[in-house]
Amino acid sequence: MSMEVLPGEVLSGRRRSEVLRYFLVGVCNTAFGYGMFALLTMFLTPLMANGYIVASLIANVFSITFAFLGYKWFVFRTKGNYLKEWLRCLGVYSVSILFSAATLPLAVALIRRHGGSARTAPYLAGALVLSVSVAFSFFGHRRISFGISNRGPQLRHCNASDLSDKT
Repeated sequence: MSMEVLPGEVLSGRRRSEVLRYFLVGVCNTAFGYGMFALLTMFLTPLMANGYIVASLIANVFSITFAFLGYKWFVFRTKGNYLKEWLRCLGVYSVSILFSAATLPLAVALIRRHGGSARTAPYLAGALVLSVSVAFSFFGHRRISFGISNRGPQLRHCNASDLSDKT
């Protein structure tokens, strides 16, 4: 009889390390992205009306690229295929952004309806949607952007015949 990997064993030390590295890249990327946005806003606002909008667009491109390189080099450690993986990374972020934009108003309405104040509901909803978006992005980047389906032990399906000892 073959040995199966138990569900608790799926998050091995290597997988936990990958999740931690993903979190660290996310923290660095948030600081980088906001810093880039603030700097560009400071320079563009005197030059054009609503310079913060242009600053946001430019900062997002740089921030996604910064995150991509962090994921590629530090988290998932893949080789080659920079353009292909960057485009996939952009796709994962696009889906995440669309999901957030579509679900945030619904989440705000539900929180307000169930007793949340009108003032705090957007913040609570934002945190909820963000947590789902971060989880989606991790698995999306892992499987789609960087093409890693299963690293390490794999779960396998068990047939009834696998349960009997074959002697």
